[in-house]
Amino acid sequence: MATMNVSLPDGLKHYVEAQVGERGFGTSSEFIRELIRREQARTRLRDLVVEGMASGPGSDLDEQYLDGLRDRVHRARADHA
Repeated sequence: MATMNVSLPDGLKHYVEAQVGERGFGTSSEFIRELIRREQARTRLRDLVVEGMASGPGSDLDEQYLDGLRDRVHRARADHA
């Protein structure tokens, strides 16, 4: 695993430390990795939405459609974890 050092202002450092304790992460690195994974998932979702919009007319955007989209994103996330 590669190492990356990040400099944070004191306020952000304290926030990260608090999140580690409150959310059950073992280290600040685990918390940061989770944030990066979430950002990757958000980016993938955005890309899927843009791709879908460019593909022409589609399905009605109802709860069933959104549930299916969430399932696809979660599966893709699990495949890349």
